[in-house]
Amino acid sequence: MPDITTIEESDTQVLEADPEIQQDTPWHVMVYDDPVNLMTYVTKVLQQVFGYSADKASILMMEVHNAGESIVWTGGREKAELYVQQLQGFQLRASLRKAEGRD
Repeated sequence: MPDITTIEESDTQVLEADPEIQQDTPWHVMVYDDPVNLMTYVTKVLQQVFGYSADKASILMMEVHNAGESIVWTGGREKAELYVQQLQGFQLRASLRKAEGRD
């Protein structure tokens, strides 16, 4: 009777990880300009959700105001989805977008 702990070489299978699973594709959290929310309100929301300083939040808010949109955060998809939900909970127009240059 063969020893149970012995594994024949033909029984072994090497699994390689999928590169997409190994490295989480970065996602952008986008905020869009809207005619409803005051600039001071958007600044306060960015401070509250992301913990940004007043200066950083103001710079991002001005980018939203002047360009119509701004990337306010970049990182993993799960956290990006959470941030989008939080921003939308404050009535901001927000979405996530796959970072450019990645497939």
